[in-house]
Amino acid sequence: MLRRPARTRSGARSAALSGPHAVELAGLLHELSMLLLGAESFAAALERLAAFTAGAVPGTVRCSVTLIGEGGPPTCTAHGSCGERLDTLAYELSTGPGLDAARTRSLTTSEDLSTDERWPQFAAPALEAGIHGVVAIPLDVPRAEVGAVSLYLDRPGGLAPDLLITAMAVVNQAEVLLGELRRRDQTSTDATVDRAVGVIIAQRGCGVREAYDVLGETAQRLGLDRRTVADRLVAAAARNA
Repeated sequence: MLRRPARTRSGARSAALSGPHAVELAGLLHELSMLLLGAESFAAALERLAAFTAGAVPGTVRCSVTLIGEGGPPTCTAHGSCGERLDTLAYELSTGPGLDAARTRSLTTSEDLSTDERWPQFAAPALEAGIHGVVAIPLDVPRAEVGAVSLYLDRPGGLAPDLLITAMAVVNQAEVLLGELRRRDQTSTDATVDRAVGVIIAQRGCGVREAYDVLGETAQRLGLDRRTVADRLVAAAARNA
């Protein structure tokens, strides 16, 4: 993984702040694939994506990953101690480059937050935290959510073109990988629910539709999701058997 290089004495960007060679980029994407596909859960994969991106793009002091599903609150994870309040503030105010990128599904950048007038309530605390620029790349997970990967930069000027290409390549690869993880989760959930429905049919002697209704009503009454209730029901049936 690429590491963020030290600044030169003059404070200017060093030559090491350029993007990776094509072979190095291929290695980065392979490493990302292994990390995400090896995650024990979708949430863990998001955490790994944030940490990986922060380390892969020099100048990034914080990386935030946001996903917005239908009818639910945003899902967010981040890596980096700088600007910890920014993500929460953006959701409370419903403003900021990350949300703009997610809503418009287009690259959203700010090379210098001190002169950018688009998000004044977001920019002020960002500057106080030492964040001077932002690059927000849309993240579209197939059959799941839309969102963005936001890179918070410690200096104005944005990302050099080759670093921006690196960041976009990482996010594009992550879209495919996260979509596969969502598909796996859904397949696993469907299989567990089907087994639970079979248990209900055997216990009650009811039809398939009624068994699905019983499972859904039980989940609602307990305040749990169907997968959790299905897991418990299947486990209980196995113990009794």
